[in-house]
Amino acid sequence: MQIEKLRGEIDAVDSKLVDLLNERAKKVLEIARIKKKERKGYYSAGRERKILERLIKQNKGPLPDEVVEKIIHLILKTSLSLEKRLKVVYFGPPATFTHLAAIKNFGEGADLVPVKSIGQIFAKVEKKQADFGVVPVENSTEGVVSHTLDMFLDSDLKICAEIIMEISHHLLGKGDLKGVKKVYSHPQALAQCRDWLEENLPTAGLLEVESTARAAQTSVREKDSAAIASDVAASLYGLKIIASHIEDRPSNYTRFLIIGRDYSERSGQDKTSILFSIKDRVGALYGMLSPFKNHAINLTKIESRPTKRKAWEYVFFLDFIGHKDDESVKKALAELEEECFFLKILGSYPKGE
Repeated sequence: MQIEKLRGEIDAVDSKLVDLLNERAKKVLEIARIKKKERKGYYSAGRERKILERLIKQNKGPLPDEVVEKIIHLILKTSLSLEKRLKVVYFGPPATFTHLAAIKNFGEGADLVPVKSIGQIFAKVEKKQADFGVVPVENSTEGVVSHTLDMFLDSDLKICAEIIMEISHHLLGKGDLKGVKKVYSHPQALAQCRDWLEENLPTAGLLEVESTARAAQTSVREKDSAAIASDVAASLYGLKIIASHIEDRPSNYTRFLIIGRDYSERSGQDKTSILFSIKDRVGALYGMLSPFKNHAINLTKIESRPTKRKAWEYVFFLDFIGHKDDESVKKALAELEEECFFLKILGSYPKGE
């Protein structure tokens, strides 16, 4: 009898949950109508982060924080799809790690469309043929994706969010390890598995293709070949996993950027990315970094890239903690701009986790 009583109470709570979810959905649809009328954007990574952090702080258990986060994340993505079914382009084909990053950030409620190059991603978002794009920018083992950084030189798109994903590589194929004579994959994936390949497939030919998913597609067609790709690619393309977790370093992460046409609002846990060019003089770069020290702003990354417009001319990409609308950041950027040829704020967005 006690169990039946408790089950009845659970049923009552479940009914309340459904009512509350629908009440929330109605409010979301009201906001969507206002956004459409005022021509405001539908997706805000900063707003989502605020909601998640507030509700996790309120969690008193017994549900663990990570479970609460997953539930709230699903509600937020479902709500976003009610407001508008976003079109998101990513570096394809399906089952690339960029595709998995897009699913992680936007959920199943968005139209996720693969394109063949990072340049096409920027172009489609710029031309309003897509709402957002997802691009890889950095790997913890192999460093930056140079082409992504270079695209920002001539683009007005903004970084709206970042996604940090742990990357696990698997050797996929139709046969066994002894029969593998060729291994296809993206150059970075091959590099991240270099030691394993030398030890286990020393005589196999290593062939570069534009993505890990394309490698899987090729391996389906070619006898005696294998691909380095994700477990999702194995399922999607009908391959078996010959060897699991073949990356050389167990802590292998890739950072992806969400690019769009508008800046993200503050979340309270933000990062800002900028691009600048400096005057050619002794101590110039040191002087550029001084404003950040003066205003106690933590730098997380600096990268230089040639402009490709003039020999030995470089631009610098800088990431730091804070939002462009923070007073300390405003002051530091104002001081920096006085010494720059040009300064571009690429975006302020919630720090990836």
